[in-house]
Amino acid sequence: MSWLKTVLAEILGLFVDDISFALAIIIWLGIFRLGLPRLNLPAAWNAVVLFAGLATILVESALRRASAHGRSVR
Repeated sequence: MSWLKTVLAEILGLFVDDISFALAIIIWLGIFRLGLPRLNLPAAWNAVVLFAGLATILVESALRRASAHGRSVR
């Protein structure tokens, strides 16, 4: 049965390298979809808010990955 777990982990690894990064994106998209209409922002700000959240997630993931590999980030 451990071979099945290994195979499934390898298949998941083909599509998702960092599970916390993928989960953060999915959670942000859910918050964006459910919460943004309640803020009553102008429509032009939707893209800005979406981009800012995704960029923040990307930067945090890159910094976390760099520190895990012992590289200093300036």
